[in-house]
Amino acid sequence: MTQTDSKCEHITVHTVTQTSPCPILSCVEKAPKYAHVSLIPVADSHQSSCNQPSASGVLQDVHISPLLMEDFLELARENTEKDLETCGVLGAFLEHGTYYVTTLIIPKQESSSSSCEALKEEEFFAIQNERSLFPVGWIHTHPSQSCFMSSIDLHTHFSYQAMVPEAFAIVMAPTDKSRSYGIFRLSEPGGMRVLKECEESGFHPHGEPADGSPIYEHCTNVYTNTNLSKYGLRYQDMIPGNADIYIYIYELNQRFP
Repeated sequence: MTQTDSKCEHITVHTVTQTSPCPILSCVEKAPKYAHVSLIPVADSHQSSCNQPSASGVLQDVHISPLLMEDFLELARENTEKDLETCGVLGAFLEHGTYYVTTLIIPKQESSSSSCEALKEEEFFAIQNERSLFPVGWIHTHPSQSCFMSSIDLHTHFSYQAMVPEAFAIVMAPTDKSRSYGIFRLSEPGGMRVLKECEESGFHPHGEPADGSPIYEHCTNVYTNTNLSKYGLRYQDMIPGNADIYIYIYELNQRFP
C-alpha cells in the first residue's frame, strides 16, 4: 500500500492505493477534530482515469461518508441473504466546486437475483428537488455475482451521467473475493456515445467505443470524507403516509470557507 499526504487548513488529505475496502462499520461515527479525506482505491492502477473533461471542462470532486457503503450493505443484508439485489439513490449538494453526498434514498423496489427496479421514481426525485440536491449517482448490490456493470446497469447509469457528468455508480459485491465494491462511470465520449445510440433492452452485449476506450471505467475523483457523519435514519418524513421510502442523512459537520 502506498500513501501520500498533504495538509490544507484543518483537512488532512490521504491518497491511498490498495486492493480491498475498509472494514465494515456498524456504529454512528462522530466527526474528529480534523477531518480525513481519502481517495477511494482503484482496483487496478492501469485502469483508465475518470478525470476526463466534462461539459464544464473538468470533473468536480465528489465526497461521500465512509459509512455510506457500509450502511447500505447492512440495510440490504436481508435481501442479499435471499440473493435479491437492492438499489439506492444518492443526492449531493455542490459547494466550492465539490459535491458532498448527504442523502441516500432507498425507494420502493422490485428485485431479483440479477436485477433491481426502483418504483415511484417521481417520489424520490421530489425529495431531491425539495432539498436542492443533485442526482450524483446510485448504488446497488450484486448479491451473488462479481463486481461489474451489466448492460442494464450501463443503461440505468447513462441517464444519471447525462444529467450530471460527475454521476457515478457504486456496485457492492459482497461475495466477490477479489473486489467487493467498485465505483464506476461511463467513459466520455466513447461509452456515453455507445449507450446513447443503443436501442436494445434487457441483457445484451455492447460494441466497443470507436475511440478504443472501455465502455465504463473506475472513478478517481470520488473521496471518503469523515467530516460527513450519519445524521439519522428517517422514515416517512418527506412523504407522509409512505413507509416504502427510507432516507439516510449524512450531515457535513464542519464547513470550510
